[in-house]
Amino acid sequence: MKTTSRLSIAALLLALAVPAAAAPKTYTSDLAHSEVGFSIRHLVSKVHGKFDAFKSTIVYDAANPSASSIETEIETKSINTANQRRDNHLRSGDFFLTDSFPKITFKSTSVAKKGDRFEVKGNLTIRGVTKPVVLDAAILGIGPGMMGGEVAGFEATTRVNRKDYGVNWNKTLDQGGVVLGDDVDIMLNIEAGEGGPKGK
Repeated sequence: MKTTSRLSIAALLLALAVPAAAAPKTYTSDLAHSEVGFSIRHLVSKVHGKFDAFKSTIVYDAANPSASSIETEIETKSINTANQRRDNHLRSGDFFLTDSFPKITFKSTSVAKKGDRFEVKGNLTIRGVTKPVVLDAAILGIGPGMMGGEVAGFEATTRVNRKDYGVNWNKTLDQGGVVLGDDVDIMLNIEAGEGGPKGK
């Protein structure tokens, strides 16, 4: 009996001494401190814009990064390039056709740690067309939030060809060339709270 008791106590002490593996944590975007932006070549410069309504859910597993994931849902009508006429054109059938396709979505299929950054592969859906893309992502920091709870900062970038998604509008200039480029750079800067605060 004494031997059994000693073994039980030793096993208990060993269990207490070995820290439990950190569980994956789920973070939800804080819309007030996050941004989904893009840029595209326009004539001889670049035009920048963003979407004002979106939600990102990020599951981060520090012990096993490959088990992490990200999902983002963007409301297409919330596009904002600081020019109402242009934004209305972008909502039309020439571009996002927002009445028929109210959301852009991204859902990761794999996450791989690459040094201090992450390669996030996933499916991006625009205008009902789904194509694989790769995000170059990083964790900017994890710590206590101003209102309590834990917050985390993430950034990610990728480049897509808009024509792959049926966004084909362009205009040829009389002097040669076209109004818009085909490549679109997408940037996500996300501050997210564990279990909230909620974005849209």
